[in-house]
Amino acid sequence: MKKICFMGECMVELRPVEPQKLNQSFAGDVYNSAVYLTRCFDDVSASMLTAVGSDRLSNEMMAQFKQDGLNTSYVFQHETRSTGLYLIETDDTGERSFTYWRSESAAKQIMSFITKAQTEALSDLDQFVFSGISIAIIEAGDRDAFWQFLTTLKSKGVQIVFDPNYRARLWKNESEAVINFDRAFALCDVTLAGVEDLTSLYGVHTSEEVLQLCQKHDISEIIVKDGSSSVISFFDNERAEHAITPVTKVVDTTSAGDAFNGVYLGARLSGSTICEAISLAAKAAGIVIQHPGAIIPKGLVEKAIAS
Repeated sequence: MKKICFMGECMVELRPVEPQKLNQSFAGDVYNSAVYLTRCFDDVSASMLTAVGSDRLSNEMMAQFKQDGLNTSYVFQHETRSTGLYLIETDDTGERSFTYWRSESAAKQIMSFITKAQTEALSDLDQFVFSGISIAIIEAGDRDAFWQFLTTLKSKGVQIVFDPNYRARLWKNESEAVINFDRAFALCDVTLAGVEDLTSLYGVHTSEEVLQLCQKHDISEIIVKDGSSSVISFFDNERAEHAITPVTKVVDTTSAGDAFNGVYLGARLSGSTICEAISLAAKAAGIVIQHPGAIIPKGLVEKAIAS
């Protein structure tokens, strides 16, 4: 069985469902990807690498991870910090706005839990996945340790996957973000890049410009997503364009890219070609944006990619 680990932050999600009433769930970019991968591919074992608190909501989150079928061997509980929380609201077109409470998030101190023994245990993975958000939330003083950790995994034959999610509010400034994104691009073997995320950081505005940016770092497998417009891939020195059928009924764009990533990686680990994996991933994203919330009811994505 193939093994993949997703590193990042899962948070408590609050969503208005009617006046003066909120729905509580759990979500986070890499967590969302892990869930959709696990739901769709029984032959891939997915783990989460993160830190949560010791409070009630953190315990509920741990229970949810297990219910999702995720390996929780690398989920650590911080004694004094808690789990981050955010409120999400969507407009009539499905576009999102967020309000965050995460300054004391336990996930920010994840590197304090990663020992030599933990690194050795993670060295038998097939893939290790992290995002721009995963880097941003790590305490600045711990980032050198993170890069060394990644370098060790790569030297052991683990394929490194980077999703360059960019959230400006998580960084001191754009220069700090660019320095860290450059290091991530230099280390990764696979990148799942969105045009919108990289426009403000690198001045790239098209899929072709993003592809050229990634190619400078000699990344072996490059996937460039431009919303509902198109997907470009580059693998084995072959560039290909993949048409995407746009969805007319958009309810909530939350987690569309996360679902794409999870299904794409699961399909590739299960032996699918680039073209097959992108087709399945696009179907998954198209279903997710037709429903509210980051994690939609079980069975919907699975049915879509099976058809």
